[in-house]
Amino acid sequence: MNFCSNCGATVKQRIPEGDTALRDVCDQCGTIHYINPKMVVGALAEWEGKILLCRRAIEPRRGMWTLPAGFMEMAETTAEAALRETREEACARVELIELYTLVNIAHIGQVHMFYRARLPEPVFAAGEESLEVALFDEASIPWDDIAFRSVSLALRQFFADRAKRDFHFRTYDLAPQTSF
Repeated sequence: MNFCSNCGATVKQRIPEGDTALRDVCDQCGTIHYINPKMVVGALAEWEGKILLCRRAIEPRRGMWTLPAGFMEMAETTAEAALRETREEACARVELIELYTLVNIAHIGQVHMFYRARLPEPVFAAGEESLEVALFDEASIPWDDIAFRSVSLALRQFFADRAKRDFHFRTYDLAPQTSF
């Protein structure tokens, strides 16, 4: 950050009094600019044993498959974000069941949250950010073409939990990927 979004003055990096981390600080107006993780929220929506996936029309990972999900907006709850992202990316209406996974990805400053959801009817289409949208049973999931590790992790856990009929909230920490 070069300039204060509050007054436009040049900011300097320093540790503010009473803090422990380096921050962008405006000496003109006193604003401390905090940079916080981004929340990515989506839905793991099921219809008749199949999961709704979207093939990405945008970068990163254009052409790969993912759950309908995206960045949370201001003045929106996580549940509202999951519903909105599913409408935008898959043109689908879902009923949220429960928050299912929370994946901390500290090295990129993101937290991914996926809700278990029901697709009440198989009505969906590709939104602006999707090339196509489809329902997949476990055997037909395009595992090698899943866009994000958090999505792969949530899907694999879902199928394991479904086999045991034991769903409960899970948290994970993803470390940086060292090989591709």
